[in-house]
Formats: sequence, structure tokens, C-alpha cells
Amino acid sequence: MPNITEAYVDSLAPNAGAIKNGRDLVKKNSFPLLNESPDGTLLFGECKGSGKEPYRCSVDFVNEASPVFRCSCPSRQFPCKHALGLLYARAMGSPFTAAAVPPDIADKRDKAEKREEKKKDAAASEGEAPAAKRKVNKSALVKKIASQLEGLRLLEKLVQQVVQSGLGSVDKKTVRMIEDQAKQLGNHYIPGVQAKLREFIHTMQAEGDREAIYSRALEQLLFLHSLAKKGVSYLTKRMEDPELPMETDSSLEEQLGHAWQLAELREYGRVQPNVELLQLSFLSYADAARGEFVDAGWWADLGDGTIRSTRHLRPFRAARALKEEDTVRAVVRTEELFVYPGEAGARVRWESSTQRDAHEGDFSKVKATAASSYADVVKQVKNIIKNPLADKTPVMLVAYRSIDETADGFCLRDAQGKLLPITDLASNGRKTSSLIALLGEKELRDQAALVMFSHRLDDNRLSAQLMSIVTDSRIIRLLY
Repeated sequence: MPNITEAYVDSLAPNAGAIKNGRDLVKKNSFPLLNESPDGTLLFGECKGSGKEPYRCSVDFVNEASPVFRCSCPSRQFPCKHALGLLYARAMGSPFTAAAVPPDIADKRDKAEKREEKKKDAAASEGEAPAAKRKVNKSALVKKIASQLEGLRLLEKLVQQVVQSGLGSVDKKTVRMIEDQAKQLGNHYIPGVQAKLREFIHTMQAEGDREAIYSRALEQLLFLHSLAKKGVSYLTKRMEDPELPMETDSSLEEQLGHAWQLAELREYGRVQPNVELLQLSFLSYADAARGEFVDAGWWADLGDGTIRSTRHLRPFRAARALKEEDTVRAVVRTEELFVYPGEAGARVRWESSTQRDAHEGDFSKVKATAASSYADVVKQVKNIIKNPLADKTPVMLVAYRSIDETADGFCLRDAQGKLLPITDLASNGRKTSSLIALLGEKELRDQAALVMFSHRLDDNRLSAQLMSIVTDSRIIRLLY
């Protein structure tokens, strides 16, 4: 059984409401019966409900990385507040009595064990031969690609039309026309392109400084133009030879709209074994163009210091039924880390994991991997941003000798005395510069900072925003 802390239980809850409700059950003494199995792999008990009979709930840790939640309540939320309350009771120090595993749970364990044995037997019967490559329906693939190419060519004509007319000529009538085009793209299997076009529409409809809006819109048009051009070139080659492997050296497939399956990532060798990750920053925001909430996390690989990212997507219409991600303060350990195709800060995902408390050695290890030369960092960031389809807000961990205040604002200073100006980026809607004044003298010197970069088209300069401070003993989160 893992070390059950309140933070660990918080990480399992589907949303903030479930956290509150689960904690309230413990505070109200709603558990007249709290038990655990003699081997410590099962917590089970009874919780008072609205009916005459209490709800029977349990959390099974036979597989520590994938706990199984069970409850007799009718809630569609998973895990329900009763199962969470059971865990909060353990985390908050409520006494549990040793008791035998209930017969119904023992029976379910046996059935699950038999299913696993069948899987192992099937795998063993196949020997050590690698998994067979998925068969491709060439005819269906060619038809799909033909439709995608048609959609991209429609986009090319639209972008050319807007550029020739000028952004100043984009009125309400033009916006409606572009919206109709965006709807048409929905029939061409390129949802990623469709979402990017909707982002452009949202930008043109925004209120505020028109110069800033046009700069943002121009950048989006450049992206759409490059996506259409590279997409046509790539898909044309795949149409000529359907046996060609999918693009994995960049995020082009995902930008077109492909949803990578874990089986595909495994097939292309994008799996890393036995990885430990420490979350450095977390941010939730609403993406109106895509119609979804995004729970974004930035992590450091404790093995080599590589910065990774996670994105948990919750469509507006189904947000209540989906688990809401939150800050993770523990170290996450997974036997298989799936790495999505992409450039710096590639997105990752895992199926199962365990957690352990983070200690000072973890923080020191991460801090030691921070880039020490700002000249090298700026060069690397510029090379990333030069790619029209790359992430325009790359995130990097940089070391600093000090955080200084100048006439133009705060800046980071490296060991060579080079300065990196600090600002607040409009792209994430959060301000962190004002929090620098709250840092202590120790945090202002000889530490590391996770920063998000952005390129300003108006003056062709890089901007950087502080996300977190990493010291030898803790992480101070500023972007939240």
C-alpha cells in the first residue's frame, strides 16, 4: 500500500467538489466502520448515506499503481466521495481495525487474477517475437488522406484571401464566412486545423488594442499557412505510399488532428521504462476555440532533467463527468512513460503510477540540471521558435545568480552577468512578476527558475515569465 497522505488522495479525486465532500465525510464522523485487511492491501468500511443502509466502500491496493475503488452507492462519479472519504480517514489518522477480506471482494480479486493469468499465458505463447505491426486498410487510408488534402487546400485559399485583403478588412461578414469554412473543415478529418482556424476567429473577435490583436492574428495566419503547406507535402507522400510510417519527429500529426493511441506510441518505440517525474508547475485554463478545459503540467525527469509536459483535456460539455487534474507535489513513478511526438518539452502520458514523498535530494537533482548560460538558452529558444509549427511558448529551467530589479523591471542574472528580462505573458492570463517582491533573500540568489518564453512580433524580442523557483529544499510555484 502506498503512503496515503491527504495530497495523495487529492490527486485521485475527479474534481475539487469531490475533495471537499470526501473530507467532510470524515469531519462529520460518517464512517461507523473502518477496516483493513491483515496484509494491508485493502481498506474497506461503511459510510452513512441518505438511506437506511450504509454504503459499503473499499479501495483495493493489490496493484499499488492502479488502486480499485468500489462502492455500493449509485453515484456516477469515480471515485465517489465515499471511497475518497475512506482514504481521507486513513490519511487523517482515523483508526482502522484489522479484518478478513469480505467474500465478495475476494471473489472479484480471484476473477481479476485469472484474467491476468490468461493475458500472461497468451503473451508467453507468442514467445519473444515483437508485437505484430497493425494492418493498414490502404483503401480507407487513401480516401481519408484525399479528404484531408482537400480540406488543407481549402485552408490555403482562405489564408491567401485574408492576407491579400488585409486584416483591417476582416469585418463581421468576413468572420461569418471564415466560421462557415471552419465548419466545413470538420468534414475533412483535420480537427486540429479546424481548432487553429477557430483560434484565429476568436482573436479577430476580441476587444482591445487592435495592434496587439493584429500581431496575434498575423502569427496565427503564419501558423495556418505553414501547417497547410507542410501538411499537404506530408500527406501527399503518404497517399502515394500508404505504407510510409507516420511522422514522429515533430507534432505535425497531432496538429492536423490525430489522437495518438498508446498502442501506436508503443509501436513507434516512444516508451521509456522506469521513470520518476517531479512536477514543477501546473496551470488550468479554458480553451474557448477548442471548447475544452486544459489541465497543464510541467515536469522534470529525475533521471536526466528533461522538462516534460502533460495536458489533460476536458470538453466543456462533459467536464463534470471527467476527472479534474490538480497540482502533484509527490514524485510520480511509472514503469512506462509514453512520449508523444514533438519538439522541446514533449508531451507525456502514463497508464499507471505510484507516488512517493519528494525529498531534498530530488529538488537538488532538478536544480543541478538547470541551464547556466543565458546566451545558450536564448539561442536554443530562438531555434525552437523559428520553426513555424513549434510551440511558441517553450518552457525551460534556467539557473540564476540573482534576481535583480532594474529601471525596466525585474530580470534574472546568470553567472556570467548576462540578463534575462522578466515579464508577464498575455498568452496565459496570469501575472507572476508582482510575486517576486514576496520572495525571501535566499530565494533571490543562486537558485533555478522554470520560465516560459514568448516571441514578441512587434519588437522581435523574447519575453520570459517566471513559473516556479526551484531551490535545494523546495519548489515555489508562482504560476498557478
